[in-house]
Amino acid sequence: MATTNSHERARGHASHRRPASATTAWIATAIDAVLVVAFAAIGRATHDGGVLGEAGLGLATTAWPFLAALGLGWLLCLGWRAPLSPLRAGVPIWLATVAGGMLLRALSGQGTAVPFVVVATLTLLLMLIGWRVLAVVVLRLRTRARARR
Repeated sequence: MATTNSHERARGHASHRRPASATTAWIATAIDAVLVVAFAAIGRATHDGGVLGEAGLGLATTAWPFLAALGLGWLLCLGWRAPLSPLRAGVPIWLATVAGGMLLRALSGQGTAVPFVVVATLTLLLMLIGWRVLAVVVLRLRTRARARR
């Protein structure tokens, strides 16, 4: 059996990572979905018509392309294998959510103006990758604190 040093363990080499639990994957999926809906709600709230719109379906109309693309992103990158990883899950899920969401918006006759694409790209980057970075930092700090005991 090969020996490893603490630096290799801290970097999270695959041989030292525990596989993500199904609960962790479901929670990560739910967090992503809530953040995508929040993104859509914030966007709608800044424009006329309010969050729900006149017919009450505005939020659903705005969110569905991004939610569908989010689901596709999870499938394409096998996000459940490392749901908290900013690189293995966060980046591909973010890219799929933005690109797929914009494609579905265009195909469904919704707007894809350049300023909206830029704002969506940056906002979803902060949301979908940002929470994972925070989660990794918190988990590492907790692990270090336990190791000191």
